[in-house]
Amino acid sequence: MIATHRPHVRALVLPAALLLALAAPAGVPAARAQALPPDSAAVSPADSAAAPAPDAGAVAPDSGAAAPSAATHADPNARPVVGSKLVRLVGKPVNVVRSGPGNNFAIVGTFPTGTRFPVIARSGAWYGVRVSETATGWVHSSLCREMDDLSGLEFRPNAKLYTRTGSYVLSAYGGAYAFDQKSNSAVIGGRVGYYVFDRIVAEAGVSYTSIRRPAEIVESLFDLRLEAEQFPMLFYQMNVTWELLPGRQMVPYVSAGVGSTLLLGQSQPSTNFGAGTRLFLSKRSAMRWEVRDYRFRSPGNAVTPLNNNIEFTLGSEVLF
Repeated sequence: MIATHRPHVRALVLPAALLLALAAPAGVPAARAQALPPDSAAVSPADSAAAPAPDAGAVAPDSGAAAPSAATHADPNARPVVGSKLVRLVGKPVNVVRSGPGNNFAIVGTFPTGTRFPVIARSGAWYGVRVSETATGWVHSSLCREMDDLSGLEFRPNAKLYTRTGSYVLSAYGGAYAFDQKSNSAVIGGRVGYYVFDRIVAEAGVSYTSIRRPAEIVESLFDLRLEAEQFPMLFYQMNVTWELLPGRQMVPYVSAGVGSTLLLGQSQPSTNFGAGTRLFLSKRSAMRWEVRDYRFRSPGNAVTPLNNNIEFTLGSEVLF
């Protein structure tokens, strides 16, 4: 009887064990872990002994050994160092410029040796360069040489302001001459000048005109007669010109000087002063117009006061 009822007992035990396994709390796995077979328990201490937990004293040597490796290998994600230089390609006849600091980046273009690019950044051994106004790229340091960009130090003079010191000026002019406020005639002449400073020009000139006096009543010992005169006149002068706005395209100036006037076979000392304007058409050529007053006495009459002889001229100049 007992043997016949054992199968039924086993059948009841298996479902009960299954229900206990499903209803077991979270702590049951820990209990099962303690109930591992002997060989498993032996393996676990062996693994723990082979890989002991690192302590603070063991970490320090490893960190010190890893520091040189980090220093020798640049971080590809490091922040680029911004600069203001140029690089010139010195590698192969055709040099590759890539889209990023590495050989795995796409090729932006190929450029011949000697091409120069402005540097906009740097990452490790790679230079970030500006290829064009709208494109940038990266080139390896083995393919280029770094050089200073001195374009910012280039002297860029103002187009409307530059020095003329040390230049010679050759000028020719023509115009009208009013002699003693009684006679008008044409006048021609020329000057040679030198820019001592930007504002000061020393000049030497000579002019010629033919004077024709209107008919006047001339009293003689026996009668009165009506006479008219016509005679050539040559005058030369040494002048100093002061430019009010030196170095500009349009330069107003004032001028004064001394000289001598030759007429009717006599020489009369004279002084002159005037004002005018130079208009520079280029760095080497200019137009010039001025008005000048020559003061001297007419020959043969020492009592006569100084005459004011007004000259209006227009001419051209060449600097060399």
